[in-house]
Amino acid sequence: MNLDLKYEYRTGIGTDIHKLIVGRDLKLGGILIPFDKGLLGHSDGDALLHAVVDALLGAAGLGDIGSFFPDHDPQYADADSRDLLMTASQYLEDKRWEIVNLDLIVHAEQPKLEPFKAQMKRAIASILSIDFNAVNVKAKTNEGLDAVGRGEAIAATAMVLLRRRLKRTL
Repeated sequence: MNLDLKYEYRTGIGTDIHKLIVGRDLKLGGILIPFDKGLLGHSDGDALLHAVVDALLGAAGLGDIGSFFPDHDPQYADADSRDLLMTASQYLEDKRWEIVNLDLIVHAEQPKLEPFKAQMKRAIASILSIDFNAVNVKAKTNEGLDAVGRGEAIAATAMVLLRRRLKRTL
């Protein structure tokens, strides 16, 4: 029997948005960012990591972050989103999926995120055990439009490409 190894590729998109409030730390992309507000959420509110989890699970056809980590489950109250991402990543690895690359956008008026993008890349690549160059982080404003533009919320969008090796007979 002659085996030809090929890959199956899948893309996934994830989005998240959280309200900014006083009295919480701002965690984005797995790092702490100095700011006078943080993101409201059942967990630590890291909208970027939540979007990544959604993209990964979606690409693999495994649902979404709410299916894996329900916001009504007390065990996820104030959970560290890095742990949620690591758990989702390990689940995908068990299903033989590997991450080819991630393209990420944080939508925020404030704080300015340019100084933190490389740290976010490093943190995400480390959590996922992938190459730093396989992660891209962009920061965009909403030009004063909607809750993000008014500085009331921060949103995130994630796009991922996964691949899995398949065995085929000739």
